[in-house]
Amino acid sequence: MAAIGNIFKIPELKKRILISFLLLAVYRVGCHIPTPGIDSAALTKFFEQGGAGNLFGLVDMFAGGALKRLSVFALGIMPYISASIILQLLTVVVPYLERLQKEGEMGRRKIIQYTRYGTVVLSLIQGFGISVGLEGMGQQMGIVLHPGWSFRFMTTITLAAGTSFLMWLGEQITERGIGNGISLIIFAGIVASMPTAIVQTANLVRTGILSPFLVFGIVAMMVAVIAFIVAMETSHRRIPVQYAKRIIGRHMYGGQTTHLPLKINTAGVIPPIFASSILMFPATIAQFVNHPWMKVVADNLSPSTLIYNLLFVAFIIFFCYFYTAVVFNPVDVAENMRKYGGFIPGIRPGGPTADYIDRVLTRITLGGAIYVAGICVLPAFLIAKFNVPFYFGGTGLLIVVGVALDTVQQIESHMLSRNYEGLLKGGRIKGRLGR
Repeated sequence: MAAIGNIFKIPELKKRILISFLLLAVYRVGCHIPTPGIDSAALTKFFEQGGAGNLFGLVDMFAGGALKRLSVFALGIMPYISASIILQLLTVVVPYLERLQKEGEMGRRKIIQYTRYGTVVLSLIQGFGISVGLEGMGQQMGIVLHPGWSFRFMTTITLAAGTSFLMWLGEQITERGIGNGISLIIFAGIVASMPTAIVQTANLVRTGILSPFLVFGIVAMMVAVIAFIVAMETSHRRIPVQYAKRIIGRHMYGGQTTHLPLKINTAGVIPPIFASSILMFPATIAQFVNHPWMKVVADNLSPSTLIYNLLFVAFIIFFCYFYTAVVFNPVDVAENMRKYGGFIPGIRPGGPTADYIDRVLTRITLGGAIYVAGICVLPAFLIAKFNVPFYFGGTGLLIVVGVALDTVQQIESHMLSRNYEGLLKGGRIKGRLGR
């Protein structure tokens, strides 16, 4: 408690935390402002009858339930994330973007500007798709009060404007608050469903459907899973690096020993997002195309089926390797080490160093991929075997734990820079940033 009390002794830190909470409160209020032209009761009934078993459900999780209400923030921040991922992938194949990435701060600002443009374009496309989809899927339920181009135009503009405002809100949190604003918005959207899950579980215990011993076991398992995720997210494979002594003018540089930290889970939460999107796409298309074989495909790729979970694990492992290869280039790392006089003991600089780093990264990525896949199939196992009434695990849990670790690390950095004890006894959280 003393460490938490120290937060309020630092005026700048206290101000940043207060700004973050206020801006997140604005986001949560916006999640309850409905888009015009929608029957909210019919929309809620549609989701309760299985309308969430497609891409709409995936987007709704990241939007904090805003899509279920079709609020002005219904798209959430997902278009921004998609635009960021697309730009990141394009830097590998587009020389112009690759040069921008290496130009430092000015290049980074240019890429952020392109990301904003891409966010607006994706928001318009997704907003139009949702408006058309609701018209088609909700004809019998009367979700759309006045179908037609006026509804589509209004919905598209409203949802795109909401996402653009969220993008600005996230940037304000990053600049004036504490932590990464975009990540905190996703974090707030996911944890917003926790009170409902707790109330539902309490009601099931009170009515005798769930035994207190089973609930106690589930809670103990949840604590163990969260501890395991923290351990894995802060784990690195450290490769020792030695820097040779160099004399420049009258000064001697180098001669120190350090390490190159390689994260066990380099790809983060991107692989399960990609895998979920691909597997849920047929179910979404089946809502639009009324054909028997499309319905068969959609039924076999339901999240509760064995085929879905096997494909889910396979796609996660594939995208873990794919995305790791995109964001981490051993050749560039080896070249930078050679340029500054660094080398791995027993490994020649240049090509052999790049090959060694690539071999190590390939091995630890397998462990990271299995870990991510296990966490992502955990909800299906808990629901099928123990009838758990809430969704625990998956991409949402990885995001929540990761964002919490990064935010705590930033708070500790502010506290330690002013000679206050950190939030955790024993020092800083070093694993996430590798230092």
